[in-house]
Amino acid sequence: MSNIAPIWYDELPTPIGTLRLVADEQGLREVWFEQGRHQKAPQSHWQRASEPLAQARQQLMEYFAGERQHFDLPLHPQGTPFQLKVWWELACIPYGVTISYGELARRIEQPQAVRAVGAANGRNPLPIVLPCHRVIGSDGSLTGFGGGLPTKRYLLSMEDGVAHGDLFGVARHIS
Repeated sequence: MSNIAPIWYDELPTPIGTLRLVADEQGLREVWFEQGRHQKAPQSHWQRASEPLAQARQQLMEYFAGERQHFDLPLHPQGTPFQLKVWWELACIPYGVTISYGELARRIEQPQAVRAVGAANGRNPLPIVLPCHRVIGSDGSLTGFGGGLPTKRYLLSMEDGVAHGDLFGVARHIS
């Protein structure tokens, strides 16, 4: 008999491609992109199951429909204490707002740790839910994103359109 705690996964089609959702008994652990630098295949001990991920699926569908601006899910990301500090701070960035890596470092009271904050941001296992796409360069430029810069651009444009009452303006903002 195995002592490995159950880990479930499911896939969700979205406007940015299929997302793979991964959860354990404590909450949502990972969101992976179909495309981009952070892709992950299910591990052999994972079980495909929709029910344990139903709430995450529903909230992500609401997000992409422009109906949800805050996620209310049990989360269980795996990382170092520093990474977790950065990731929890991501959740405090308001919908439709961007901040710089320097500002994120200041918010966790480690203003000298901009590069480390950037590295932790890049390892965020819960993109969209912990909105690392809202972190941009100090000059306003879009910087790396696990789902690729076109995906980051789409998410920011979608949020901007919803935040300003112009959901259909998304297409005109994407270049």
